[in-house]
Amino acid sequence: MSTPLLRIGTRDSKLALWQALQVQKKLENLGLATQLVPVKSPGDLDLSTPLHQFGTTGIFTKMLDVALEEHQVDLAVHSLKDYPTNIPQGLHLAAVLPRGAYRDVLIPKSDAAFLEEDGAEAMIATGSIRRIAQWKNRYPNHQTTNLRGNVQTRLRKLDESNWQGAIFAKAGLERIGLLPENYVELDWMIPAPAQGIVGITCRATDQEMVHNLAQINDATAFLQAKIERDFLNEVEGGCSAPVGALTQLSKNNILLKAGVFALDGSSAIISEKEAPIKEAQNLGRITAQDVLKNGGAKIMESIAND
Repeated sequence: MSTPLLRIGTRDSKLALWQALQVQKKLENLGLATQLVPVKSPGDLDLSTPLHQFGTTGIFTKMLDVALEEHQVDLAVHSLKDYPTNIPQGLHLAAVLPRGAYRDVLIPKSDAAFLEEDGAEAMIATGSIRRIAQWKNRYPNHQTTNLRGNVQTRLRKLDESNWQGAIFAKAGLERIGLLPENYVELDWMIPAPAQGIVGITCRATDQEMVHNLAQINDATAFLQAKIERDFLNEVEGGCSAPVGALTQLSKNNILLKAGVFALDGSSAIISEKEAPIKEAQNLGRITAQDVLKNGGAKIMESIAND
């Protein structure tokens, strides 16, 4: 009797397929037979509407959730930064892969000299309100414009524009071999929670799949993702909210730097906390409570009422 194929749900972009292939390789190394099942999301089909105007979280992930719920696929692969912190009932975040690059990068149209010029004006493209808020906070003279589409489409739009640059996740460009030599790493910008981490979901009742995925899980990245996503969840921000969170390891401790940002860049409430790795399970929520208490709650309230 032949072994049934495990159906791996994925978006159909080049980057998403690259991520799904990494999961496929790890499962096949366990002796499991698999096949990829590409799915398109509303966020892939509508490339003009700014992401935050869709009015819901999970715009890139909902179709994969439905495919799991309807037993069209057996597991689903996500860029975890795009996956809502409130996982649908009956589904389970079973594993993550080792974290890749987690920083944001600026891809300049020509050179990035304008970044060093006081008072210089520039037009920067991004579809992320987290990036917009932090960019305006640091460069109040600059303007931003909406940029949507897969990585190749966004690079083409930059090439055809009169913008000074566009912001990307470094991991996405690296993974499909499109990171140009003139990129500027934005080490001051706090990335999206779980940026650079590939997450894998399955049905919670599928104990065999839960067991299989546990064998390819990276425990360190899983803890980092939990802490960062807990911060996002606690401040009640969806995955398109202007919220950043980044954990980093230091000997036996884990450091979290996280914050919320006014949409117009006028203010930023940031907190940094540290805990021993073995005691860090609640670090995200503790840090979020600190941010909310010190002004973050007012920022989130103003965004909700905007």
